[in-house]
Amino acid sequence: MILYPAIDIADGKAVRLVQGHFDDVTVYQDDPFEAARSWVDAGARFLHVVDLDGARTGTPQNLAHIERIAQELGVPVQVGGGLRSLPSVRDALRAGASRVILGTAAYTDVDFLDEVLAAYGERVVVSVDARGGFVTTKGWTETTQMPSEAVIERLTARGVRQFVYSNVDRDGMLGGVDAEEVRRIAEVVRGRFLYSGGVGTLEDLQALVALRQVNLGGVIVGKALFEGRFRVSDGQRVLDGKDDEA
Repeated sequence: MILYPAIDIADGKAVRLVQGHFDDVTVYQDDPFEAARSWVDAGARFLHVVDLDGARTGTPQNLAHIERIAQELGVPVQVGGGLRSLPSVRDALRAGASRVILGTAAYTDVDFLDEVLAAYGERVVVSVDARGGFVTTKGWTETTQMPSEAVIERLTARGVRQFVYSNVDRDGMLGGVDAEEVRRIAEVVRGRFLYSGGVGTLEDLQALVALRQVNLGGVIVGKALFEGRFRVSDGQRVLDGKDDEA
């Protein structure tokens, strides 16, 4: 598994939200590039970047930051936030994204999803973000009545093979992961997925490793790294199965 340090960009700064609430935001770095560079210097193999302004407005707003991160740091970057049209997806890839993460539009616009999958295939990831087991949309601002497992099955039927699953209730809380929930999601994913939400300690990463789910390809971590709960290198060692060295 790979540890994906998360960089959420809002108003040009690297921030973290609590449970997806835009009115509960902490600024950690004035320059997202510096946040990204610190994770790469600490041993990150991949970066997870979300354009929160794009998620709110529906179109990417921070491509210049993404382009600099992707071009100058030498590690692959997956990018999400506001990618709701084929031109927006194309712009993110041209800015240097290795993978694009679709959210709202993947559920609401079937033609768009089919078009992006046909054009970019393995570079497409769909984010399934859930509150209380139901999918949220529009930058986590609206909760639907769609159960997350049913949505994953529906997306799989359309050809999606890569997912990000986020527990919004746990996001930014540092309160631990729901291992049983991750196990349930792993049972319905036909492909690979990344998990996000609640990671606060190395023990949380160990709990995910202990599930031994071959389709769980990585863990996205934000606040715990920004607040120094553990180092990138130690987290990656745990995910590599070498936690006795951490």
